[in-house]
Amino acid sequence: MKLVLTALGVILLVIAAVYFLVPADQLPGFLPGHEAGVMRLHVKHGIVSGVVGIVLIAIGAWMGRSK
Repeated sequence: MKLVLTALGVILLVIAAVYFLVPADQLPGFLPGHEAGVMRLHVKHGIVSGVVGIVLIAIGAWMGRSK
């Protein structure tokens, strides 16, 4: 379970970086927020992905210490 939570956390941190660095029209189609012709960044999506990623990594680290 620890490995799954940590892996999901890292994936979400990578997705957060994509949201902060890539304009909306260049986002992959499977990510929410893809808009053709829009050059703005999705900061809110990036913040939420980053926070959830950090929380999952913290929970995974906490679970590892419990045993």
